Amino acid sequence: MKNISLVLFSLAIISLGSCTKPLEPGQVKIKHGIVQGTIEDDLTVFKGIPFAAPPVGDLRWKAPEPADEWEGVKQTTEFGPAPMQGGNPPSGKSEDCLYLNIWSPAKSPDEKIPVLVWIYGGGFSFGSTSEPVYDGTNLAKKGVVLVSIPYRVGQLGFLAHPELSAENPNNVSGNYGLLDMIAGLQWIQENISAFGGDPGKVTIFGESAGGIAVSMLCASPLAKGLFHGAISQSGGSFGPPRPTTYPGENMKTLDVAEQDGVSYAEKAGASSLEDLRDIPAEKLPMGMGMGGAWPIIDGYVIPDDQFVLYESGKYNDVPVLIGYNSDEGASFSREKDPEKHTESVHLRYGPYADSLLTAYPLEENAVTKTARDLARDAAFGWQTWSWARLQAKTGDSKVFYYYFDQHPDYPEDSPNYGYGSPHGQEVAYVFLNLDNPDISESDTEISEAMGTYWTNFTKYGDPNGEGVPNWPAFNNETKEVMYFRQKPVIGTVPSEASLEVLDNYFEWRRTPEGKEWAK
Repeated sequence: MKNISLVLFSLAIISLGSCTKPLEPGQVKIKHGIVQGTIEDDLTVFKGIPFAAPPVGDLRWKAPEPADEWEGVKQTTEFGPAPMQGGNPPSGKSEDCLYLNIWSPAKSPDEKIPVLVWIYGGGFSFGSTSEPVYDGTNLAKKGVVLVSIPYRVGQLGFLAHPELSAENPNNVSGNYGLLDMIAGLQWIQENISAFGGDPGKVTIFGESAGGIAVSMLCASPLAKGLFHGAISQSGGSFGPPRPTTYPGENMKTLDVAEQDGVSYAEKAGASSLEDLRDIPAEKLPMGMGMGGAWPIIDGYVIPDDQFVLYESGKYNDVPVLIGYNSDEGASFSREKDPEKHTESVHLRYGPYADSLLTAYPLEENAVTKTARDLARDAAFGWQTWSWARLQAKTGDSKVFYYYFDQHPDYPEDSPNYGYGSPHGQEVAYVFLNLDNPDISESDTEISEAMGTYWTNFTKYGDPNGEGVPNWPAFNNETKEVMYFRQKPVIGTVPSEASLEVLDNYFEWRRTPEGKEWAK
């Protein structure tokens, strides 16, 4: 039997005409109306709360509009559909997809509990808040209000086009997915106190594209004041723009992206923007390989090359906790043959290829981890290292840097010999949602430590606290990094000498010669 004395907000009062009526257990009154959640394990859980109007019809490829108010009680007990994409998310998919979720431990709206906001990954082309590994129960039990916000992905989330820019009051297009995240954060500022959350203590966190998005929000003036801490897992967006993109150099400028949009409309068989909007969402060409499926430097949401913004101190200076996994290259290295790997490095890095092949060498004529680490560092390691160095130099807020390397010591006869922690492995550890019959005592210890560090950071802007080893803030002198390797231990920047060679490439790419070469 549910203990009504523990039910969230059961004593809150709402006005109904000239009389008052107490809310039912699990109900909350927000700006748009009353929502009904469920009571689970001393938490109140709300799934599928609309935070913006459905981005359909004339609102396709526009910034999100406010959600409509409703009469009566809205049942928010099931996840809303995921955005349109190529996969099959657990909750289905729809163009009408802007519904967030909340796990709250509060027993009163007056508690002011810190808020942790999840942004999913998926290459900006896939993703859903309903994935089981993203269940917020266990993190919320550590004393935070956990919110997960969706955003439009793929061409519906990021397509730029000259006609779209012409109709926009800011003369830009693209980046609708980022604007969805910003709208979600604005909704949190307006409504989270009703769920016992503290709008003055909001931390955003995400992995992969979600971690990259966290980085972008840290650089966007439109997100200023909407969050007070940021956690990026395998993220960062500090590479220069490039017409032909690569992991770590994913960004395009608005003019280049608009021409991609023209090509996309032709592929879709549309001769006008009106025609393009008339095509049913399920019949639109969707995919990462055809352009229009990644954020861009539009001069509005993202004002400039993020490295340049950070060099000049033009970013949202909040505490950050940032890191990546030891063998991201296992997920992103395209070439398995040494000769093809070498050709690929020369194609991408041009005059810096030979020095990078020396810094990230092939071993015994095989593409082993030392070679794969070039892909890891180009996409994530250099991004994180640059973020840490730049913010430590130009900012006032603390930086906490980690390296996730949790895996068994594989024997030489194992197919996994020589492999580390691949992309995305840490997510289940952070969410305290390990679901594997082979998890070890060390896995449990690492997961508990990460959940504690992440929620401490949400509460205090610092991951340290009782029961976990001390995690010193990163600075450009001591360069201390937290390693999650069987247990939390302090180490140095991984592969720093190799990162410095890669840094030479990125520095050159920002010169006139490097910009011209990349065209």
